[in-house]
Amino acid sequence: MTDGIRTKKRPRRHIIRGVDILHEDYDILVVYKDIGVLSTALRNPREYSAEGALTNYLRKGDTRSRKCAYPVHRLDRETSGVMIFAKTQEAQNTLKDNWKGNEKIYFAAVRGKLAEKCGTLTSYLAEDEDLFMRSVDNPQDGKLSQTAYEVVAETPTMSLLKINLLTGRKNQIRVQFAEAGHPVVGDPKYGRNDPFRERLCLHAKSIAFDHPHHGKRMFFDTELPSVFLRLFPEYQP
Repeated sequence: MTDGIRTKKRPRRHIIRGVDILHEDYDILVVYKDIGVLSTALRNPREYSAEGALTNYLRKGDTRSRKCAYPVHRLDRETSGVMIFAKTQEAQNTLKDNWKGNEKIYFAAVRGKLAEKCGTLTSYLAEDEDLFMRSVDNPQDGKLSQTAYEVVAETPTMSLLKINLLTGRKNQIRVQFAEAGHPVVGDPKYGRNDPFRERLCLHAKSIAFDHPHHGKRMFFDTELPSVFLRLFPEYQP
């Protein structure tokens, strides 16, 4: 959806490894990030990331350019899907200030069958010294995290979930479902020796938000990666 938005045409020669630009205008970039690509390189600025690659794309080889891609939110390295970057700090701040009004839909394959086929997981998440996220009993020690879900397909050993991410904490979906006894398929961190090695089966499928300049509602949807359809052959998107 781009009605009313001035969209810049992108020359075909600008190919960015692991990042596909879905939409570009004078304020934002909406992209598809592939698995294996960092959203931002916080610890090592030289490490390849979507933020760095998009900043290089905007600067187009001009070492004097001050243009930057400003991340509005993040996806885990092994999570694929749609992301928003701003072209100015003003646009970034506007998008962040209105983040609660966005709709973020994820799909996840998890282990086992859920007793409740729809619901909302609520907990307070905190990070320990080992950078491991977990739910804590004292609300003052963590951040409120809410994940609404619906089971859309099942096999004898797995469930496919459509998730509305109501808050956006680090590793939120992975932590909450692992703690509920249904870790995300292929999760080496919270899944504890999951035998599936192809990828983390978590995908940020779509996002709806108000444009930071025009204020018009925008919606971007992506195809479900083929691994999900292979694991759940009876599911019809």
